[in-house]
Amino acid sequence: MLHVRVVSPPDRTARLVAGLTADPGVQNLVVLKGAARLPDGDAVQFDVQNRSANPVLRELRGLDLDGVGSITVGQVDVALSAPASSAAERRYARRERVPVWEMVEGVIRANASYPPSFYLLLIIAGLIGAVGILTNSQILVVGAMVVGPEYSAIIAAALGLSRLGGTAERNWTEVRESLRALAYGFAAAVAVTFLFSLAVREAGQVPAKFVEGVRPVADLINSPDVFSVIVAILAGLVGVVSLTESRANALIGVFISVTTIPAAASLGLSLAFTYWRSAWGSLLQLLLNVVLLVLVGAAGLSAQRVIWRRRSGQPGITGSQSG
Repeated sequence: MLHVRVVSPPDRTARLVAGLTADPGVQNLVVLKGAARLPDGDAVQFDVQNRSANPVLRELRGLDLDGVGSITVGQVDVALSAPASSAAERRYARRERVPVWEMVEGVIRANASYPPSFYLLLIIAGLIGAVGILTNSQILVVGAMVVGPEYSAIIAAALGLSRLGGTAERNWTEVRESLRALAYGFAAAVAVTFLFSLAVREAGQVPAKFVEGVRPVADLINSPDVFSVIVAILAGLVGVVSLTESRANALIGVFISVTTIPAAASLGLSLAFTYWRSAWGSLLQLLLNVVLLVLVGAAGLSAQRVIWRRRSGQPGITGSQSG
């Protein structure tokens, strides 16, 4: 369930309240005439079940209340009013599993910011990955996967692609910004990892097994094959489901399943040691994972909208269907 607060211009409040009253998923509706300030208007508050949230929120924006007024949305963690029966409780639980697309997209877009820390984390993750490859430490490589923030940019690009039928200019801008951040971030990670590897090499600190060619971790990373494709596709699907259904544990699994940061680290390392074949394989692995994650993410988001629209579509304030 969500709690929604709206500041509505007085000339739109009547239409807003009439639509909310007619929606069976809306409850605890409170209207305070002229009570709102900054912006000025009528204060309207209500709770809405997840099943009704998509059409209700879309219609609030359809009334331009996000432009001429204000809309804020919060998750209700605890509701002390219980359903009247066990059957009603089961129906309520099913309704609450419906993804609220405004919030899903809001979370993705909120995380799609690329301050200096985004690039710094990619660089640090690349360095951790390089150490893991040099020492054949799978633990360090997994740690680098978790540290890397690249999935936020990948899923933002996927969201932009999946929404190209809407505000195309805005969505193309999101795709370009996300892909640019990925390109610059991975380039920085590769460059710093390259310099780090040169320093290790010149200092004579390269582990003996790495010099002797015993590099099982590196060989796994720089040898893309059909299983790399399968894992990338599955991880992309899991990432979409975990975001739409707020399954944080599954999302962590995505971070440690895709070979992006390890491939960037392996690329920088291979260039420093002039292992050209390994460098080429690492580059292919990196591109393969990023491209598949973006495409599968876009397809998965679109498919999720269609599936949930068919399962739980309900009329909004003006009778439109959820989606």
